Amino acid sequence: MVTPSLILQAAQSLYREGKIINQDCCYLGYTATKKIGKAYLRNRTKRRLRAAATSLFAQLGRGKTDYVLIGRYNTADTDFANLKADMEKAIRNINQQLSNPKEKKHEATHDFAN
Repeated sequence: MVTPSLILQAAQSLYREGKIINQDCCYLGYTATKKIGKAYLRNRTKRRLRAAATSLFAQLGRGKTDYVLIGRYNTADTDFANLKADMEKAIRNINQQLSNPKEKKHEATHDFAN
């Protein structure tokens, strides 16, 4: 899910050796690429994502789900209320997609033996 100030990716938690999956909690990851800018901008971006996620994922996070928040070029400068609104919209949208997966469309196969 892409919003103006962040990108949110999610997937169902998979069993990993030595990792116990809690039924009620979700796992969060944060990232900011070098395209955003120097280290202080990437760090600020991740701090702001963590701060917004702290309040929202406690209420909206889906159990047994891994989320990754990816900062965009303007995440460090976006108004914090707008950042939280974008994050809430993304969480709700992606949770809905995970709850109601769309049927996969199979593309027609072509016979190139002509």
